[in-house]
Amino acid sequence: MRLPHIHWPHFHIHFHDRPLSGEPHPERPFHWRLYWCEALATAVLMVVGLVCVIMLTAPGTFPARLLAPYPNIQTALCGLCFGMAGTAAAMTPFGKISGAHLNPSVTLAFMLSKKIVWIDALGYAIAQILGALAGTAAVYAMGLVFAPWHMLSREVHYGATIPYTSISVWYALGSEALVTGLLIITLYWLAAHPRYKAVTPWIGGIFFLVMNPLTAWLSGNSVNFARSLGPALFDGTWTSLWIYLVGPFAGSSLAVLAIRFDLFGKIHLLEARLVNFGHHGRVPHLDDPHFKHAAPEHYEAYRAHLEELAKAKASATQAGE
Repeated sequence: MRLPHIHWPHFHIHFHDRPLSGEPHPERPFHWRLYWCEALATAVLMVVGLVCVIMLTAPGTFPARLLAPYPNIQTALCGLCFGMAGTAAAMTPFGKISGAHLNPSVTLAFMLSKKIVWIDALGYAIAQILGALAGTAAVYAMGLVFAPWHMLSREVHYGATIPYTSISVWYALGSEALVTGLLIITLYWLAAHPRYKAVTPWIGGIFFLVMNPLTAWLSGNSVNFARSLGPALFDGTWTSLWIYLVGPFAGSSLAVLAIRFDLFGKIHLLEARLVNFGHHGRVPHLDDPHFKHAAPEHYEAYRAHLEELAKAKASATQAGE
C-alpha cells in the first residue's frame, strides 16, 4: 500500500482537516492545493470547450459548413463537446484533487449544502475565474501565432454566450436559472447514489446535448459565470454579463432549496466532489490523487497502522546500512 505524505507531528490536523465535507481544521483556514488545482482544471475546461465551439460554429471551418443546414444538431454538438470538456478537466489530476466543481454555481450549491465553508468556496470561485481567464487567454494566444485562428475565433466572439436580443432579457435570465437548477439537481442526485457516482463527471455532455437545442437559443446555456466572463473579457461584450451571474446563482440556490425539501427524493452528499469520491472530505495528494485515507471513525487504528509501517521501513533502512 502506498503511504500518503504525512508530517507526523501534525498528523492529527491532517487527518481531521476535511474541507470538502464542510469540516476544515481551525488551524487550516485556506487550502491552496485545492484552489490552484481547481484553477488549472477550469483552464482545461475552457481551452477544450472553446476550441470545440469555435470549430463547430465559426464560418469557414469544415464542421461548421457541414452542420450549417442542421442548426439544431450543431447546437446539440456544441453542448456535448463543452460538457465533455468538463469531463476531460475532471479526469486530470487537478480535477481529481479539487473535485472538479469548475463552476461557481456548483461551488455555491455545495456551500449552501454545508459541504464547503465560505472561505474555501470563495477560494474556489476566484480560482475558477482565474482559470477561465487563463484558458480563454490561451485560446486568444493561438490567434497571435496562427492568423486564421484569430479570424475564426473573432467571428464567434471567442465562444462567448450572448442572449437572444429579439425577446425580453428576462427569458434569458429565466433560462439560465432553470438550466442551472436542473444541472445541479442532476449532479447531486448522481453523486449521492453510490452506484451512479462514476457517471457524475460524464453527465455534462449528455445533459447539454439534450438541453442545448431546447434552451441555448435564449442565452447560450452558460450556467457558469466564469465560463462567460473569460470570452466576454477578450471580446469586449459586457452588457449582458450580469445575466450569467444572477441567473446561474439563482438557479443553484433554488435547486438546493428544492433538494432540502426532498422534492427529488432523499439526496445526501458526503463530499463536495463531482469526481474521485471517497476521501472523506480530505484533500488528496497530487502524486497519488486516488489514495483513499481511512474514515474519521478509524483514526486511531489508521494512525497505529501507519506508524507500524513507518517503523518497519526505518528498521529495514537501518538493517541495510
